[in-house]
Amino acid sequence: MANDFFTFEHIFAEYWPHIIFGLSVAAGTTAAVHAAMTKTEVRAAIGWVGVILMSPLLGPFLYLIAGINRIRHDQIAEQRNTSLLDYTNSTEALKEPERADPSNSGQSDSRNNRRTSTDTALKAVITPQAAQLESLHTLGDRISHFPLLPGNSIQLLNGGDETYPAMIQAIEQAKYTIAMQSYIFDNDRAGQAVADALNAAQQRGVQVRVLIDAVGSKYSRPPITRLLKKYGITSALFMTNPLGVMRMPYANLRSHRKILIIDGHTGFTGGMNIREGFLSAVAGDQTTRDIHFRIQGPVVPQLMSVFAHDWEFTTHEHLPFSTWCPSNEWNSTADSVPVRCVRSGPDRFLGSTHSMLLGALAVARSHVRIQSPYFLPDQVLMGAITTAARRGVTVDIVIPGQNNLKLVDCAMMAQIDQVIEAGCRVWRTTGTFNHAKLFTLDGQWSYVGSSNLDPRSLRLNFELDMEVYSPELARQLEQAIDAEIATARQLTLQELTMIPFRKRLRNRIIWLASPYL
Repeated sequence: MANDFFTFEHIFAEYWPHIIFGLSVAAGTTAAVHAAMTKTEVRAAIGWVGVILMSPLLGPFLYLIAGINRIRHDQIAEQRNTSLLDYTNSTEALKEPERADPSNSGQSDSRNNRRTSTDTALKAVITPQAAQLESLHTLGDRISHFPLLPGNSIQLLNGGDETYPAMIQAIEQAKYTIAMQSYIFDNDRAGQAVADALNAAQQRGVQVRVLIDAVGSKYSRPPITRLLKKYGITSALFMTNPLGVMRMPYANLRSHRKILIIDGHTGFTGGMNIREGFLSAVAGDQTTRDIHFRIQGPVVPQLMSVFAHDWEFTTHEHLPFSTWCPSNEWNSTADSVPVRCVRSGPDRFLGSTHSMLLGALAVARSHVRIQSPYFLPDQVLMGAITTAARRGVTVDIVIPGQNNLKLVDCAMMAQIDQVIEAGCRVWRTTGTFNHAKLFTLDGQWSYVGSSNLDPRSLRLNFELDMEVYSPELARQLEQAIDAEIATARQLTLQELTMIPFRKRLRNRIIWLASPYL
């Protein structure tokens, strides 16, 4: 009987308040210490510590879920880096590690020749009137880990009506390999057309790999992965269960990259997913607009290297350079456009795009044009934008008049007054939703790709962008942005003050959650 008195059930029934209190203190203390030691932004650290201490039971649980990207950061970086091949020091960009020995004199000569070629190509762009681009070149060298390569041609594709047929045509012409990565790949008319083309290519002997984000794959029912499996196409979902801890897709670490590489020779990238809403024949007057890019030239293997890295991290399958980039000879008539890829994500490339944009805004001289569907820059980037405007740089910011994400639109309106007060011109479009992510600098330099100007893209997502040194591409993008401005409505401080208090309060409350929208 004496032993029964000390059973666990009896002890818990007698002392459960003390046990719960002890556990909550232990969990809260552990989570608060972890937040304080790992957060790189003081406001984030203060916010999380406050939530944890004010709610010792719920706070640590919320931190585990919403803050887990910081908990996993080092582990994910280590796991991803173990599969990272040395793609960065060669025009081929997919060399095996043993081929990338910097002591190899032949490779050093090749690297020097490449630098000379790059410098020659940049002379046509970096005129005395555009000398600021030289510092951007240096910044990119130190941030991207990819070399800036000349000899590329880049074609702007307007919307799904131009992009999807061009992609399908390239798939139909593939001889050896097709690598495709997308955040969203819907099982609709657009997605099925692409899947059918991939199936036909595989039937004629082309190797095909398709990587879709685990969260993005759930945008359609049934998911496109069922059709790909039916066709026997090798596909995978990115970050379904990255570290074996959770049995569900981890929403805060998404692959937002959009890549298609044909034979390691022709590439497509930008901000466009695979969805029928981008097709005017399907969506009609509600067609979502966007701009995508078709690329040929030595920068294409950089696209392939990003895909190969993500694929090996996800599936542990190595994609050898000799198979996936069988040719490194490029059309001699191609435009000599210097381009480089810029990776960003919550791993070793955290903050890459953030730093590139800060650098561009710091050297801007005359005109910066920004188009973003989700314009939620952090205070550092906001400060760079407003400082550029106060220096006398014309800053045009184009945002949708009707946003597909209502909560994001509310958060945008909560802080948009800061850029207007500094002298930036903010334009709300009047057409259908435009999903394009564009940045041009002084008519000389462009930054395009998958990144939005919001905390998710700049801190949480795995993104892929390109910096392009081309007055011609900058002119095309400026024309596209100016066409939006021509029919847009300029947002004013007076208009913002006329918003009812209850809506302004709603916007500010939603803005507090902007890092996770």
